Amino acid sequence: MKLNLIKCHGSGNDFFILDEYNAPLSWSDEERANLTKLICDRKTGLGADGILFFQNSEVADGKMRVFNSDGTEASMCGNGLRCIARYACELLGKKQLRIETMKAVLAVEETAPIYGDIPTYQVEISPISFNVADLPMNAEGDTFMQQTFPELAGDLKFTAVAVPNPHIITIVNNDVLQGDVQKTFSEHVNGENRYFPDGVNVSFVAILEQGNIFVRTFERGVGFTNACGTAMSASTLVTCLLNKNSFEEAVTVYNPGGKVKCIAHQKGEEYSIDLIGNATYEYEVLIDVSNSEFVASEKTMFDAEAESYRQMQKDAKAYLKSKLV
Repeated sequence: MKLNLIKCHGSGNDFFILDEYNAPLSWSDEERANLTKLICDRKTGLGADGILFFQNSEVADGKMRVFNSDGTEASMCGNGLRCIARYACELLGKKQLRIETMKAVLAVEETAPIYGDIPTYQVEISPISFNVADLPMNAEGDTFMQQTFPELAGDLKFTAVAVPNPHIITIVNNDVLQGDVQKTFSEHVNGENRYFPDGVNVSFVAILEQGNIFVRTFERGVGFTNACGTAMSASTLVTCLLNKNSFEEAVTVYNPGGKVKCIAHQKGEEYSIDLIGNATYEYEVLIDVSNSEFVASEKTMFDAEAESYRQMQKDAKAYLKSKLV
């Protein structure tokens, strides 16, 4: 079977887009998972964090399904949604759309670049819940706000939130950020453990200055990633709740893959977040898949987009170097 794929990334979190909007595939979820593992393997495949399947929707302009590189399906992916927002807007010739995801229909739109001429999209991150049952998480009480895991991470205080995929977030200093606590903690809570039966995304956050934060994330099903859109969104929300940043004001969120902007909104006890950042195409490729093997051909590069993003990364890294000392 021949398939056309577009390699794209949001903040260095990279995916392949597979268009089922125009050419639906009568595949089982097992077949989707197997294709994802085959193509996304960074040693034997083309390499990526996952595949974004863009499909028709009965309730929105289109639908996004996200399969991680390990074959698991994610309920939401903010960086991936920006990539789908671009693809769908260009495909349908619109600036604003509504995209169906596993848990919600979300607003997306093309917006002003955050740097140079980089294609930039704003996507809605919701629904948001602090109820531990929605992660799910086994804990005493209905929420887990600024609490510790003494046996796993000493006195670090974590907040658990579903956006709607599960996240646990702690604000740390640079010494902790550069240490190995995040790796050992993350691997534990994404293995056999008593807290998170389905695993969890783990973010360590450094406050750089007012309105600027750095987020490093161990992503469930992926491991350490250049960036996780929902993690950056959830981290922004937590910093606002802790009065480190302000609701309704843009926060610049730096990550190993670059930077985005997030705006946290609060209406009574309800929250939502706008995630604003790049949707960069790397290349388009035709693959021929047969018997758990594939051959790639007709590869077309998007070199100008890659160069624009590299320049933003260079500036972002220079800023981080001056702050993370």
